[in-house]
Amino acid sequence: MRRYWLVFSQAVTVLLAAWFVVATLKPELLSRRAATVSSSAGVSLVEAPASVTAAQPLGSFRLAAQKASQAVVSINTSKAADRPSSNDPWFRFFFGDQGAQPQSGLGSGVIISPDGFILTNNHVVEGATEIEVALNDSRKTRAKVIGTDPETDLAILKITLDRLPVITLGNSDALQVGDQVLAIGNPFGVGQTVTSGIVSALGRNQLGINTFENFIQTDAAINPGNSGGALVDVNGNLMGINTAIYSRSGGSMGIGFAIPVSTAKLVLEGIVKDGVVTRGWIGVEPADLSPELMETFGVKAKKGVLITGVLQNGPAAQAGVRPGDVVVQVSGKDVANVSELLSTVAALKPGTATQFKLQRRDDSVDVTVTPGKRPKARQAPPQAPQQR
Repeated sequence: MRRYWLVFSQAVTVLLAAWFVVATLKPELLSRRAATVSSSAGVSLVEAPASVTAAQPLGSFRLAAQKASQAVVSINTSKAADRPSSNDPWFRFFFGDQGAQPQSGLGSGVIISPDGFILTNNHVVEGATEIEVALNDSRKTRAKVIGTDPETDLAILKITLDRLPVITLGNSDALQVGDQVLAIGNPFGVGQTVTSGIVSALGRNQLGINTFENFIQTDAAINPGNSGGALVDVNGNLMGINTAIYSRSGGSMGIGFAIPVSTAKLVLEGIVKDGVVTRGWIGVEPADLSPELMETFGVKAKKGVLITGVLQNGPAAQAGVRPGDVVVQVSGKDVANVSELLSTVAALKPGTATQFKLQRRDDSVDVTVTPGKRPKARQAPPQAPQQR
């Protein structure tokens, strides 16, 4: 019996010694256990250890939101009000001399460079005389417009601050319908907000919003003030710039549109490098295939874009393109409608020869077209869905 007691006492001594060593040298190992505490009602509660609480819960987008939201800013603009009636003597007689009240605007933006470049929508800053940017860390500063591109509704701003958070640019071409995305912005001025949804559709065009349309459609809630904000994937990488919604009430109805980051990068490079976006142009009048046009021009092609007119001495005419030809491919890329042809040609570098595949009645024809520089648009396209 004495021998068993001796073995027991020695074992307890060894365990206590081991516990003392661990508690002294590696106390974090002991803190991982669940802690029992008493609530104000006297009930014992079990709290998860700190290391477990810090981990991202299953199905949460916490890490993506934390990663991206630091680089999303709020944009406040102001511009002088246009009051032509104040110049009317009868107006001044009845209402007196009323000074023009400045108009304010609200939007969002995304910091894309440590140098302070911010990507946002053109309609957020258009006509603004003053632009204030508020960062997520509460810092505020004035911003200046580096350049705008109304044809894609994008604008580049610049601020001068140190230690700027920068978003990571993703690959919007890899998005698929059904992928989960987050929309980050400042809706209604309530403060930065994150909403979640999925990619509902890709390549949306012919909406009458911009000249060049290739929108990502999402059901993540987008509301007034979200314009220029970030659409990110579950890793927090920028996939698009939230631009517009389809709405009858003025609020989100689950149909929002974002400009892909692939388009935004082209605009950014053009504005920062040259001060303007340079696009390709071939001088044709395109039309979507229809039974009436196919019969008129004797078209046998089942897909592609019909050329109904060719500008004399333009790039396409010099390459041998004729009215009645159907453009099937541009530089190996299929084109199915006018919007796709317009966007594909615009992305071409002026002066660089490009292969076009045509369908001319029963024959397949390959021509080499050297695009010129696209002329500036004369007027903005009509606005259909509401821009946010």
